[in-house]
Amino acid sequence: MAGAERPLLFLDVDGPLIPFGATPRQYPDGYPTYRTGPEPQGTDAHPLLPRINPEHGPRLRSLPCDLVWATTWMADANESVAPRLGLPKLAVVIWPEASDQEDQDERDGLHWKTRPLVAWAAGRPFIWVDDEITDTDRAWVAAHHRGRALLHRVDPRHGLTDADFATLREWLGQSS
Repeated sequence: MAGAERPLLFLDVDGPLIPFGATPRQYPDGYPTYRTGPEPQGTDAHPLLPRINPEHGPRLRSLPCDLVWATTWMADANESVAPRLGLPKLAVVIWPEASDQEDQDERDGLHWKTRPLVAWAAGRPFIWVDDEITDTDRAWVAAHHRGRALLHRVDPRHGLTDADFATLREWLGQSS
């Protein structure tokens, strides 16, 4: 039955949805900001939230997959980020407490999110959209996840782009 389930899309916030790290030369006028009406309750505390492009919400909703927050924002993503995108409350990956295994993984170059995301997917096909994915993560997932997976790295200076959405759509079209 697992093959009949829709793929998951694990979505990070910082980098993919909130771009950061570009130089003034790359963005001479600063990052674009988006005003989406009154501030959703509780969002005025984070000065980078206006960088979230509200057009990403409909594009994410239109993908044939189940969206899941995979971010250190955890449940705060539903309160602060989802309203800016017009997204409903999404499932949230709850990260385990730091462990000796996580320390070893980081020394070996494996991202601390990799193991928990594979466990959360439990064999379902998934996409992981993040700005910190490496080839080490891809190799580990290929060796330890029984379903299809796309680990898609987004440039944090630009956030999600048309090319990123095209890659996601192409992969999801293949997984049907």
